[in-house]
Amino acid sequence: MTDTRERDAVAPPAAATAASTALLTDRYELTMLQAALADGTAHRRCVFEVFSRRLPHGRRYGVLAGTGRVLEALETFRFGTAELDWLAHERVVDDATLDFLAGYRFTGSAVGYAEGEMFFPSSPVLVVEGTFAEAVLLETLVLSVLNYDSAVASAASRMTSAAVDRPCLEMGARRAHEQAAVAAARAAVVAGFAATSNLEAGRRYGLPTIGTAAHAYTLLHDDEPSAFASQVASQGTGTTLLVDTYDVRRGVENALAAAGTGLGAVRLDSGDLAVLAHEVRAQLDAAGARDTKIVVTSDLDEHAIASLAVAPVDSYGVGTSLVTGSGAPTCGMVYKLVAREDASGEMRPVAKASRSKTSLGGRKSAARRLDGDGRAVEEVLVTGPEDAVVAWADAQRREPSPDLRPLHVPLVVDGEVLPGTTGADGVRAAVRRHRASRDELPRGARRLSADEAAVPTVELQLG
Repeated sequence: MTDTRERDAVAPPAAATAASTALLTDRYELTMLQAALADGTAHRRCVFEVFSRRLPHGRRYGVLAGTGRVLEALETFRFGTAELDWLAHERVVDDATLDFLAGYRFTGSAVGYAEGEMFFPSSPVLVVEGTFAEAVLLETLVLSVLNYDSAVASAASRMTSAAVDRPCLEMGARRAHEQAAVAAARAAVVAGFAATSNLEAGRRYGLPTIGTAAHAYTLLHDDEPSAFASQVASQGTGTTLLVDTYDVRRGVENALAAAGTGLGAVRLDSGDLAVLAHEVRAQLDAAGARDTKIVVTSDLDEHAIASLAVAPVDSYGVGTSLVTGSGAPTCGMVYKLVAREDASGEMRPVAKASRSKTSLGGRKSAARRLDGDGRAVEEVLVTGPEDAVVAWADAQRREPSPDLRPLHVPLVVDGEVLPGTTGADGVRAAVRRHRASRDELPRGARRLSADEAAVPTVELQLG
């Protein structure tokens, strides 16, 4: 599995610049490139697809997230001096490969499901076309982003479904790698979360941010009343006061004494949240603070949120379960070669045939079949000769069938990322796409109980 070589006895090169994403990959991507350059196959045109063979246990649908981050990373996938010097020092690849990498730019194309879209087993969520040399290098980066972000978004969608109209707030930064925390916040908002506690995610993607005070702030002061009075003086009466550091009932009394009946919210972070929410709501109402909201936190997941449906809770703060995919921290996505140019210049379908990891060769397009009520009934994989699949996709874009919604949208054309797919604009578009896509699910598809995929995948063979 590992190809190690003797290293030169010289000082290591300077550290790589933070801007490049080129080394966020596995060594074998580069060693395959070296071999393909040497035998002349590196410049064959190829088609790679990203898909999941199955959904995680108990999941009825997945949510695609991270596409915008992949496209952002593609724009900085460059081998600069620092990256090339390190590869040379470590003898990862030979000089001819280093020369190729020095001029590397992805000049191919990519289509895929719009970010925020639902996906099911075998859904071709991303299709990358280019030379083998250009496209193979992207595998690890694409999968690391899409697998994590989609896992978080899939969990987040279950949580926002369980919450119905009550806002969910992302608070998981301290339970994830610092950069994964930013990605998780973004993916959560794609799937319906209202805001995040992560400031970098807010700055980078234009997300709303939230947060007030922790137990440490209360414990810093000589008593709870002085802590609450200080917070209200600084943040105003619309702030949220954490009332369970000591006694909850006394905490609510102290909160009202500090802010009056115009207090924005109280937060409960421990105990039997359903029981406490009823007690606190009654206490607030009796005091005339009928507009004061109740926010609950404390290791919530979609099942805990669903169990609080009848409790007088106004919003949910979710952390650990969200950033770990609520028990499914990856979507099992793979990046597979499905078609390649042969020696005569013809495109040929190719597929892995091993017993437990089969794949379907050939370029594919995808659509979702809808019934008369606009509900999804099938995920349709369109297969056949390449020219027929391309022609079908083009025809669907021009004149969509009444019952088939095409799922592939252009993302990269001739190496250029299309506008509106990255940054804050990309997130806003993904939020809209997720909302519309989830509304297409058949009735009962949002149940949290384990069951089959909400929509079956079928093949439409052309030609």
